[in-house]
Amino acid sequence: MQRLEIPERILRRLRSAKQVSVLTGAGVSAESGIPTFRGADGIWEKYDYRKLATPQGFEDDPRLVWEWYRLRQIEIGKARPNRAHEVIAEMERHYPSFSVLTQNIDGMHRRAGSRNVVELHGNIWRMRCDRDHTVIDLDAPVKDIPPLCQCGSIMRPDVVWFGEQMPLRETEEASRAARESEVILVVGTSAVVYPAAALPILTRNSGGSVIEINLEPTDITSYADLSLFGLAGEIMPALWRSIR
Repeated sequence: MQRLEIPERILRRLRSAKQVSVLTGAGVSAESGIPTFRGADGIWEKYDYRKLATPQGFEDDPRLVWEWYRLRQIEIGKARPNRAHEVIAEMERHYPSFSVLTQNIDGMHRRAGSRNVVELHGNIWRMRCDRDHTVIDLDAPVKDIPPLCQCGSIMRPDVVWFGEQMPLRETEEASRAARESEVILVVGTSAVVYPAAALPILTRNSGGSVIEINLEPTDITSYADLSLFGLAGEIMPALWRSIR
């Protein structure tokens, strides 16, 4: 059982806070066995992202793109939420206002029980039609490749691809949550992708505290009120025990 050295002022802030946010990245999913994007086992090291995760790649070969996303759905479907996901869901039930702001597209937070989840990069378990704006939720890997909308158009994964803008509604919702949070926990993200990387700064500039949990230092380390290095699945339970 891991023990953490946490300053008393941080513990007081966590215990008294009414509004808390958690920003999560690929490092959290990696502990469930889902490959990261930029780590040593990063999925973009094995595939050409220009063919699989760009609008042009989808236009050129939608079948290839969907075959790859189906494989990812199968892989993610076999994974299970880890202790970091579970603790985050427990924290949501404790705080009056709690937001999960995630860069992950795997849907693991909802599977773990989190309800107020803002998915900044979309969700692999949804597909959409850009012609008539139909959105369909999936409860299993897609069967027909490529899937067609009732209007006849090819549907696409409801995720943000390279070169695309972040969804405006989710970006605004996440920014508002970050500004209003008394504490933001930044878990398993390298803090290099904007606008998500700006969220801890919004909390900091609004007088809130920033707590970083990651395997190694990131750009956030220089201004975080507390940085804890190690596995999120070990640190999050230990942090939660310290708060209660």
